[in-house]
Amino acid sequence: MVAVGTAPKVPQSEEGASYEPSLSKEELQMIKWDQPSSAVHNFIRGLDSAPGAWALLNNEKVKFFGSQLWNKPKPDGDFVEIQGLVHKGIVHPEGLLVTCKDGSLVNIQRIVVGGRMIPAAKYGKMNRNRESLQVTENEKKIFNALKLIWEGILNIRVQQNTDFFATGAGSMDVVRLVEEIKDNLKITIMNEDLFMATTFKEFGEMVILKSRGDIAKKEVKHAYIKLYVNNMDVSFPHQLFINGEFVDSESGAVLESVNPSDESVICQVQQASAADVHKAVQAAKMAFENGEWSKMNARDRGLIMYRLADLLEEHKEELATIESIDSGAVYTLALKTHIGMSIETWRYFAGWCDKIHGSTIPINHARPNRNLTFTKKEPVGVCGLVIPWNYPLMMLSWKMAPCLAAGNTVVMKPAQVSPLTALKFAELSVKAGFPPGVINILPGSGSETGSAIASHPDIRKLGFTGSTGVGQVIMRSCADSNLKKVSLELGGKSPLIIFDDCDLDRAVRMGKNGVFFNKGENCIAAGRLFVESSIHDEFVKRVIERTRKLVIGDPLKRNTQHGPQNHKEHLEKLMEFCAIGVKEGAKLECGGKRVDRAGYFFEPTVFTNVEDDMYIAREESFGPIMVISKFPSGDMDAVIRRANNTEFGLASGVFTQDINRALHVAEKIDAGTVFVNTYNKTDVAAPFGGFKQSGFGKDLGEEALNEYMKIKCVTLEY
Repeated sequence: MVAVGTAPKVPQSEEGASYEPSLSKEELQMIKWDQPSSAVHNFIRGLDSAPGAWALLNNEKVKFFGSQLWNKPKPDGDFVEIQGLVHKGIVHPEGLLVTCKDGSLVNIQRIVVGGRMIPAAKYGKMNRNRESLQVTENEKKIFNALKLIWEGILNIRVQQNTDFFATGAGSMDVVRLVEEIKDNLKITIMNEDLFMATTFKEFGEMVILKSRGDIAKKEVKHAYIKLYVNNMDVSFPHQLFINGEFVDSESGAVLESVNPSDESVICQVQQASAADVHKAVQAAKMAFENGEWSKMNARDRGLIMYRLADLLEEHKEELATIESIDSGAVYTLALKTHIGMSIETWRYFAGWCDKIHGSTIPINHARPNRNLTFTKKEPVGVCGLVIPWNYPLMMLSWKMAPCLAAGNTVVMKPAQVSPLTALKFAELSVKAGFPPGVINILPGSGSETGSAIASHPDIRKLGFTGSTGVGQVIMRSCADSNLKKVSLELGGKSPLIIFDDCDLDRAVRMGKNGVFFNKGENCIAAGRLFVESSIHDEFVKRVIERTRKLVIGDPLKRNTQHGPQNHKEHLEKLMEFCAIGVKEGAKLECGGKRVDRAGYFFEPTVFTNVEDDMYIAREESFGPIMVISKFPSGDMDAVIRRANNTEFGLASGVFTQDINRALHVAEKIDAGTVFVNTYNKTDVAAPFGGFKQSGFGKDLGEEALNEYMKIKCVTLEY
């Protein structure tokens, strides 16, 4: 009837009629900024699916998507010109912030530039390249299946550069694509994944990486130091690692990394300022609150951590070499302990990721109703970690692995004098697939970088290993800033009690290793040996013989047993420590001086006739200095009192064949770890931490996870 003109017509009144303009015209899709934020926000939202509201950014046409009203303070970021606005826009970690006519703020999450959708936070920064993707035969089959799915939806022949939306596809096509991939390939993607990779090649690579759990896997281009050392090529970054990128510090300040075996400068490393710390914290906060890491299944987090452990093992010789030239660690020890235990730590905590859970609690019911109470263990948020120089990579791993297993994000400061393996670790973390912002590594000084981490209001937990004096400063800063949770692994003066019924050869061997392991730069080193009087002289004789046989030299040589001290200042403190011991009347049996050669080499030292009130009996040397005191035969309780007469309580040990005596000592000694007929036997599954002024909190074992979690109690009534 319409066609032939016979359909009835009812004239409509003009009164009250409205005529909405068609938004299909490009000029009507342009954002009008002379409106309050609510109107701008609604306009952008109204065009969110298609065709998209647009404006000129730096004279470039850009479409806006994902608008949010912003009620938080203005963040730091990069300024961009937006045509029609008085105030410049701010590109920041959470998007693009725009100040509207009424002074209120709108945040844009995604933009389309040059036909490609990207996170608004990346505007002007998309200069990173995804590494060339190597695919397996099975993954080639995924590509072929994806191509068939695309062609079925778009009804065209799909090429590598085919753009999904440029072909005319709409929102329902996106839903269909997501569902077909889930049904046919058993791979779950989100609608937003297609918006970020609109061409077939980009999308296919994204799906492959998603199937591997590698969605964040990128090859980050960076400057690096390349050396030929220890009969191999080694390379490592020398910049700060923030938000998945290696960058220079804002101040341009640098640190010199010195090889302690010959005192040569290895390289200069960028030194983080307080401003760099703030950037890293904001990146970590964004990754925790809104990033892929927080959305990821716990088991998938574990897979990334396992992959990192595999990469550490694949690069273990290179890492051990870097650790050796940077910290003075003997290469064979670095390979076994510094790097070997780091790998074990990551694998151990990777296994914990999907085993963290709360509990159900029976409570009294509010009768006649009933109640259910359960607890949840949740990550605390952004964590700051400050680690020492004696085991650079291992200390990083001990703290960071449980922190990430619990679901947190990290800003970490490696030791100022030994930062290189931490930066190599950052490089490997990108290859492992950690999303940007989850791990941030900031070399720098304790006074500036460390202080900025400890006092930052957005960091909710701080883990520190170092001296008791610095630990006290950090604890005050954590309290004054935002009462952040803190764990401290501090100094030690660990007593080792040797009774006359021990296996003497074993006690001599273990006692020597307990003091001189890792050049004495060991937090649980046996700081003071108490030897029963009946075996004292024989023990001293044998231990001096063994000490003089230690091979001192180039830490990269395979027969070297004792390398250089970590840095010059520490070497000078050891010489001062020995001078005080001699002045106070202790007997210097051997060592006590610098080795006459280039490098920070110090002779393994043995003191006897040490009285309880002497400086060397009370203070930690943190070096290869054995301090031996005698105790009367049969006086077990008295020697325990002497061993406990210290403000430290990190570790302890006892050698005896009497199990009752061993258990009595283990019960009465006030230390976090007690070794019986062994020493230095740590394991990733065993909790590690001290008492008194040796700190509180635990590294390693299940207990370490609790340091990085908070417990929430939920009660329901029904």
